[in-house]
Amino acid sequence: MATDPLLRQGPDSTDLILRGGSPAGPARIALTSAGPALFTPLALVVPTLLVAFWMALAGARASTVFVMVGVIAGLEYLLGWPAVAYSRARRILRVEFAPAGMPASLRLVRVAGPDDWLPVDTLREVRLTHDVVEPYEGDRKPTVSTLALELVLRGGRERLASLPFGGDPQRLADALEALLGPAGVVVELCTERSTRPRPLSNSSWTSGGSASVGSTGG
Repeated sequence: MATDPLLRQGPDSTDLILRGGSPAGPARIALTSAGPALFTPLALVVPTLLVAFWMALAGARASTVFVMVGVIAGLEYLLGWPAVAYSRARRILRVEFAPAGMPASLRLVRVAGPDDWLPVDTLREVRLTHDVVEPYEGDRKPTVSTLALELVLRGGRERLASLPFGGDPQRLADALEALLGPAGVVVELCTERSTRPRPLSNSSWTSGGSASVGSTGG
């Protein structure tokens, strides 16, 4: 379950909490990935239907087509399951900085367990992107606020998908800068605001189409 990213100082480390929960073993990750893997055949429904279509054109019986579609969907599920499990296992739950007051090391704690400790100077930059989507006039849906965090590491980077965020991004950025600034880590905050697009009404679409037809006829 996602939660607002926050800094929590403990006796041994200061943790940047990104997601709730604790690391899980391989069996638990596999079991929790079984359900989401069902979406793999749905995502690949177009090529599956194309195979069924060409089989039908070739004169295959309907029963044969249905069996083949089932086999293909089963294979897609079996291939998608490890991919979903791997993606889930790589998700970052928190970033630990130790010792708590003046960090000299950091490590990423993933769903599958913690990575190895790295020198803090391995981290070059922390980029926070606060994305705010505001409602248009008359829209009843609330403002949606998300925060994406990117860790620029020496030789690579780790980027998190946008997480729901209802806190103060500037406060989080200031806290990270106070913690990591002495180690030479740059903390950058970028706020992007946009307005939710107004949906096109059916009446506008119909009238627009009629006007286009009338102009063509003239």
